[in-house]
Amino acid sequence: MTHIAWFVCWSSAALLLHVFVGYPLLVWMQARLRPLPVARRAILPTVSIVMAVHDGERFIRAKLASLKQLDYPAELIDIVIACDGCHDTTVTTARRSTDPRVTVLDFPNRRGKAACLNDAVALTRGEVLLFTDVRQKLSPVALKELVANLGDPTVGAVGGELHMENVRSGFAQGVDFYWRYEKGIRHAESLSGSTIGVSGALYAIRRSLFQPLPAGTVLDDVLVPMRVAAQGKRVVFEPKAMAWDQPSQLPEEERRRKIRTLAGNYQLIQLAPWLLAPWRNPLWFRFVSHKLLRLFAPWLILALTVSTGLLFTRHPMYALAFGALIGGLLLVGLARLQPPLGRLLPLRIAVAFFYLNLFAAQALVAFARNRRLHLW
Repeated sequence: MTHIAWFVCWSSAALLLHVFVGYPLLVWMQARLRPLPVARRAILPTVSIVMAVHDGERFIRAKLASLKQLDYPAELIDIVIACDGCHDTTVTTARRSTDPRVTVLDFPNRRGKAACLNDAVALTRGEVLLFTDVRQKLSPVALKELVANLGDPTVGAVGGELHMENVRSGFAQGVDFYWRYEKGIRHAESLSGSTIGVSGALYAIRRSLFQPLPAGTVLDDVLVPMRVAAQGKRVVFEPKAMAWDQPSQLPEEERRRKIRTLAGNYQLIQLAPWLLAPWRNPLWFRFVSHKLLRLFAPWLILALTVSTGLLFTRHPMYALAFGALIGGLLLVGLARLQPPLGRLLPLRIAVAFFYLNLFAAQALVAFARNRRLHLW
C-alpha cells in the first residue's frame, strides 16, 4: 500500500506541476528563445461577421452599435446574425437595425450554436470570417488588428484578447487573475507557434479554412483553431484586438456556464478523436498539456491529498504537503464565511482555483449524464 501511495503522490504532483507551472514556463521560454514573429500587413479583405444569439435582448442593441463603430471600410463587411430559438425581443430589435449590412436569421426552435454558425456562414461572402458573441463590446480597431495578422500567409486564424470589466467581488477578482494567467499562456503559445484555443468573443479565420461544425459542438473556439492548425496554418493571439465582458461576481453565477464549457472539452474528444493522435494533431503536446491535463487536475489534487494523507507519518515532507492542501481548503471556507477576507490576494486566488477545479470535476459528471450541452 505504501508503494502505491508513493507512486500516486509523486505522479500526481509531477503532473500538477507540469500543468500549472512547467508547461507555461516551457512555452514562455520557447517564445523568448525561439520566437516566430508574425509578418503583419495592413490588408483589407472582405469580412463576414457571424454571430449566433439566444435570448440576447439585453445586449443586441449595444452589440450592433459596437459593430457599426469598427474602423474598417463598411462596404467590405456583411453581418449575419443567427437567432437560435429566441423567445424575447432579440429578433425584432436586430431587424430594426438601420444598418443595411445586417441579415437576421430567425430559427424558432433551438438547435445549438454550431448549427446556427453553419447556416450563417453559408450565407456569407467575405474572404475572412469574424466570429463574435453578443455580450461583448469590441474595440473599434479590433477587426483591423485581427486581419493584419492574416497578412502573413502562414497564419490561418487569429484570436483577440478578452478583458474583464466591473470586477467587484473577491471571486471575480480571482477569476480575473486566472484569466490573465491563461492569456499569458496563450500569448506565449502564439509567439512560439500556435495557440490551442481562442476566445469565442472575438476571433477571425480565413474562410477557405472553415469546415462546417459537427452538430451540437460546444467549443467552436477550440475545434475551429485546431482544424486550422491541422491544415498547416498557425493560430495566433492578437492583444491589440480587444473585447470586454462582465465577469460573474459569485461562484453560483459562474457555475452553469463554466461546467458547460468544461464539459465541452470532453465532447470535443468525442467529436474529434484525431486530437489525441500525435501523428494527426500537430499541436498534440500543447493540446494535452493545456487542455486535457487541466480536466484531470481536480482528480490529481484529490489523489495527491489522499496519498499524502496516507504517507503523513513517513516523512515531514508528506505531512507538510498534506497540511498545505488542507490549509488551502480551509482558506476557501474562511473566504466564504468572511467575504471581506476574500478580497485578499491569497484567498481570492485560492477561492477561484478551488471553484474552477470543482466545476471541472462536475463537468465530467455533466458530460457522463449526456445533458444537452449544445443548448445554451
